[in-house]
Amino acid sequence: MATKNLIVDNKIFDISYEIINPTCKKDIIFLHGWGSNKDIMKNAFSPYLNNFRHIYIDLPGFGKTANKYELKTSDYAKITDEFLKLLNSSKDIIAGHSYGGKVATLLNPKNLVLLSSAGILEEKPFDVRLKIVLSKFLNKLGLRNITKLFRSKDVNTMSENMYATFKNVVNEDFTAHFSDFSNNALIFWGERDVATSLQSGKMIASLIKKSTFISYDADHYFFARNAKDISERIENGIL
Repeated sequence: MATKNLIVDNKIFDISYEIINPTCKKDIIFLHGWGSNKDIMKNAFSPYLNNFRHIYIDLPGFGKTANKYELKTSDYAKITDEFLKLLNSSKDIIAGHSYGGKVATLLNPKNLVLLSSAGILEEKPFDVRLKIVLSKFLNKLGLRNITKLFRSKDVNTMSENMYATFKNVVNEDFTAHFSDFSNNALIFWGERDVATSLQSGKMIASLIKKSTFISYDADHYFFARNAKDISERIENGIL
């Protein structure tokens, strides 16, 4: 594991990362999902894709990369792009899981690999919608401390700046970004995914013109058990 310091828009970041197969000429960059880290991606894919230099990154606020700022997805893309420039990365392939798929799409790589990507707005369950309405009402009354009771356990563990970041990114509609992506894309999905539905995956595939869609009988972290097949499909589709 290593870190690189960079300054983006007067914000300082120490990006934690790891490189595997450092002498290979082509790059594959792995971006984890929200609340995750680079180790989950590395554990799945490091045994495969031996013709590529693997770059595993902890995005700001996750894993071993700290974050003290309120960010947007466009900020994450800009930070990652500047970081990849420091590594002289050719951005041959960027693979993004869940939230990482949104960042990967904005980076406009030569080849995009989406793993149950976020970015399609789905209707929230009634209880979630009710909590949102109540929270907004209480915020207007100046009762922000009470609204914290409506947060999930995952959200309660976030710092205030990461919670603000979460609110910035959670309801983004990426349909236009997917439609605008004109390079090759491989889209992989878990058929039993309840975080990003199979229907969302099929919609993304319909939006990206040069895309191939493959699904597996698994959940949101389907890639952990299907990394070998995914890697072979990446190699066959790109090399």
